[in-house]
Amino acid sequence: MNADSRLIVMQALRETGFAFVPAEAVKDALRLPDDDQWPAFAASWDGMARDQYMGDGGRYRFRRYATLAADKAGKISVAPHQPHYQSTDYNRLNGGVARWFEPIPHTVLECPVLTRIFATGTAMFSVLKPNTAWHIEVHQFRIQASASEAGKPTPEGVHRDGVDFVVVMMVTRRNIESGTTTIHSPDGALLDKFTLTKPFDTALLDDHRCLHGVTPVTPLDPSQPAWRDVLVVTWRARP
Repeated sequence: MNADSRLIVMQALRETGFAFVPAEAVKDALRLPDDDQWPAFAASWDGMARDQYMGDGGRYRFRRYATLAADKAGKISVAPHQPHYQSTDYNRLNGGVARWFEPIPHTVLECPVLTRIFATGTAMFSVLKPNTAWHIEVHQFRIQASASEAGKPTPEGVHRDGVDFVVVMMVTRRNIESGTTTIHSPDGALLDKFTLTKPFDTALLDDHRCLHGVTPVTPLDPSQPAWRDVLVVTWRARP
């Protein structure tokens, strides 16, 4: 992001613990080389494996996963593939087990959209939490919806992720309604709600200060395929 955009977002995170950044501001702030990068990036959500760890038995979630490391100087590198783990304190539905997901291909991790997001997020969050080395987790999620099964973007309900900062960016909405993001105080009170509708619409969260959830998605036309693709990137301070 450019300097002005970073200041606005960081001010919002300091004051409220969250920020919604609309698509045009995100695209302008990331200053991607050209729009031709986006179709290939969005298409990388196709063909993902179904999430086999769903405690509710749901068959609506597909995902890939990767981890990176950023040192205190902001140098970012891809880490060896590893499982995703959350304690049941943060994920009562699927936590408490090491979950292995297929890796995000290096060609995707190295595309300009993601490298700009990694660099920008690391720079901003290192201002908010100085002298920090970061463990970065990257998630590609596809939530399908059908006439027989609503898709649940947050099947664990309103929650924290157990990290320091969270970035959620819309990639694709196809034939769905709802999917509204809700932001809550630590005691559960609703602070705000908004819907990520356009590619690049983005929510940023201070995970220590806010809980978040997303309402289930259902198909507008039950006879047609319906899904919600999002990118989630989290930053957690390394010891």
